[in-house]
Amino acid sequence: MMPFIHQKQSVILLLLFAVTTFAKAQDTTITIQRRVYTTERIAGDAPKIDGSLTDPAWDIVPWTSDYTEFEPDVGTPPTQQTKMKITYDDKNLYVAFKCYESDKTKLEKRLGRRDDFPGDWVEFNVDSYNDDRTGFSFTASASGVKGDEFISENGNFDTSWNPIWYLATAEDDEGWTAEIRIPFSQLRFSAEQEQLWGIQSTRRYFANEERSTWQRLPANPPGWVSEFGELRGIKGIEPQKQLEIQPYILGQYDTFEAQPGNPFRDGDDLMANAGLDAKIGITNDLTLDLTVNPDFGQVDADPGAIALDGFEIFFQERRPFFVENKSVFDFRVGGGADNVFFPRRIGRTPQGFTTTNGSQGEFEDFPNNSTILGAAKFSGKTKDGWTIGVLESVTAKEFAEIELDTREEVTEPLGAIEELGTSRKELVEPLTNYFVGRVQKDFNDRNSFVGGIFTATHRNMEPEVSFLHTQAYTGGLDFRHNWRDRKYYVEGRGILSRVNGSPEAIATTQTNITHLFQRVDADHLEVDETRTDLTGMGGNFEIGRGRGKWQYNLGGNFRTPELELNDIGFLRQADQIRQFSSIRRFWNNSTSWYRQASVGVEQFTEFDFQGNYNRIQYEGRAEINWKNNWFTEIGGAHKPRILINSFLRGGPRWRFNEENFYFAAVGTDQRKKFSAVGVYVNSQAKQNNFSFIQYELRFNYQPLDALSLNLSTNYQVNPNRTQYVSQQAYAPAQFGTRYITGEIDQETLSATLRVNYNINPNLTIQYYAQPFIAKGTYSNFNYVTDSTNEDLNKRVAFYGDDQISAVDGGFAIDENRDGMTDYSFGNPDFNFVQFRSNLVARWEYIPGSELFLVWSQGIEGLGTSDESLFNAADSQILGQQIRNTFVIKWAYRFVL
Repeated sequence: MMPFIHQKQSVILLLLFAVTTFAKAQDTTITIQRRVYTTERIAGDAPKIDGSLTDPAWDIVPWTSDYTEFEPDVGTPPTQQTKMKITYDDKNLYVAFKCYESDKTKLEKRLGRRDDFPGDWVEFNVDSYNDDRTGFSFTASASGVKGDEFISENGNFDTSWNPIWYLATAEDDEGWTAEIRIPFSQLRFSAEQEQLWGIQSTRRYFANEERSTWQRLPANPPGWVSEFGELRGIKGIEPQKQLEIQPYILGQYDTFEAQPGNPFRDGDDLMANAGLDAKIGITNDLTLDLTVNPDFGQVDADPGAIALDGFEIFFQERRPFFVENKSVFDFRVGGGADNVFFPRRIGRTPQGFTTTNGSQGEFEDFPNNSTILGAAKFSGKTKDGWTIGVLESVTAKEFAEIELDTREEVTEPLGAIEELGTSRKELVEPLTNYFVGRVQKDFNDRNSFVGGIFTATHRNMEPEVSFLHTQAYTGGLDFRHNWRDRKYYVEGRGILSRVNGSPEAIATTQTNITHLFQRVDADHLEVDETRTDLTGMGGNFEIGRGRGKWQYNLGGNFRTPELELNDIGFLRQADQIRQFSSIRRFWNNSTSWYRQASVGVEQFTEFDFQGNYNRIQYEGRAEINWKNNWFTEIGGAHKPRILINSFLRGGPRWRFNEENFYFAAVGTDQRKKFSAVGVYVNSQAKQNNFSFIQYELRFNYQPLDALSLNLSTNYQVNPNRTQYVSQQAYAPAQFGTRYITGEIDQETLSATLRVNYNINPNLTIQYYAQPFIAKGTYSNFNYVTDSTNEDLNKRVAFYGDDQISAVDGGFAIDENRDGMTDYSFGNPDFNFVQFRSNLVARWEYIPGSELFLVWSQGIEGLGTSDESLFNAADSQILGQQIRNTFVIKWAYRFVL
């Protein structure tokens, strides 16, 4: 029997039960009446959207007011009151706001990018599905900047949603006003004769950093949309089938350093492109999004990162087509980034390789990404409570081009290579089809849902890419149930995966770092090189309380050894079982010395399917927002047991020494023209096994309403006495292999600069730049002797000076001191430098239609191990010719 409940975990569970019982006894539920606003149809002319609110159309509906403070003091009158009106006609919903301000000098009219929410603002949320889970959010800043978000899962706000709507703001003697027109084509609702919608409005009063809401909310509500008030009176409107087509044309010019003899690097490149995006309302509930040859040129570059653990680095999806409405397809596997669907697999960097022989004067042009020929996304929610999402995409065959050195004096003697031809193409990614289907059904008065997901990846296989899976399938079921006014919840998910392919492909999967079936001490795993498929399972279960001043949870998740998601999903590691629990206490009403505060503790343990008890961790954190609106966060963790199956890349389980970790963060008032945040992280392991120290400083400066500058700097020091280096065959060693580690002195320095200049809310100039430098220098090489020993000096043995010697490009080992090299390994030192920047001028000349001017720069380089971080930056960024990309893109959205 696996030791799933350890003595320490039992103590935690008993403590959690005791605190839960106390919290239940102490907590009381306040019943809040749901507000109702009844609107009327406009009889005459529609109001002109100019912010003045003087049109006769507004006279037919009353003002509603009595907003109540939500932050920092729940349930109290706000410092400044707000009024709202709502009316409609056949095609549009109209909303007016009157935001009172007794001291006009306190009105903050900062400009920003769309969805920045700068300065004073007021927000209108509408749950036109009336499902208590999804909604549409429209935010108007006092300066006229728009913000719009799609709300899912009763509180997840997605800023990638960019509907067409109209806004104007103005000042008057009593404060400021906002006037909004929302076309019904941008909303989703039923065909009922009389509509019943949920609504909410929130105002940010910048001077006091205060939030007030039209529908009063309890402290720490169980969700957002489920707590809305009601909008009644909309009658006789017809669902609007949305039809929008947005073609684009693009011109691009690249300059870069010419490489002598390389036909693909002659110094510049010129190209043109065109594509199309479309949004088609199949019904008012369900929308079909199409993209043909999409362009993602305005997406920020991924931040720099170095991973020494061998795992793939997770980067967020940023491409608009895949980000919009992404919550419909979300299906997480436990905690972290693991997900059944990870859209960055679509259009990924080709996974193949070529036979390019650089020593024989060959050069290659390897594609950066697989071309997305087209993609379609069908999604929405019906009046019966069905959430539906279907995504289909096809990526093209990708070839790398290979040509000989163009310099005559070099290519003449290469007769043997010329038999292959002076140029050729080699397949590096096959034609691939991706499919995702997702469905959820609400029931039990929208307090519960059940759902499912299915994904499929099909590749048109050819011999050159036989190491890839031919097919990959995943199916899953999920559910959530809330009760006691959504105070308590229980949820769970289960998934089943199957991949098919050649014996080569399946063997590759079995031995990659996600699975490591070749682990020498894993009795429950073995590599079978004859298999042509793998089938795995995963899931999670959680129960807890998600509302009130006490919140807690208890649960677990698992991934069987054969679970494989990485064809269209993201899975870091299989063969894992985790138990977790947490509890958190909130103080919501301000006192004489703080505005809000919270404190929480959590714990988790990990096992594998052999029953190995690999990890336990205890963590606590506290957060406080002080009366002057500064904030402080502190926390720490104790990790008495850390064993890692993957550290030795197929070798035995590896133990790290007991670790203690703590952090502290302090931030000034973020409303000020100048604000700053400082973060300090310190982690130390016993016997000085490893440590991690991080210093982070973030500055924000807004000297003008139209100009903001943000600089974030991060410096990390991460020394480790036993960093994995290599493994080499050596018969006398246990398992016939020497697992080699070394002492690393690792430093990382990065900075991110963002500058935003807003000529007006629709014409902005944005600049982004990030230098990244990572350096690692190795010394004191050693080899593993007893990988799970608690004493580091018994875990490894250090090479003597007479056993290790430097050779060209690495080190030679004479372990038995017989004067002969027993094995060798390369020099693992690195000094990586990267720079990325992006300057974008964006003009939304009419709602939904845009003109972009873009200037991007980028460079990567490798400094020498004896260069400092700053010297490496100087030689590899400032001392090299940088790559420049100039783009002009025009897009026009036809609304039909």
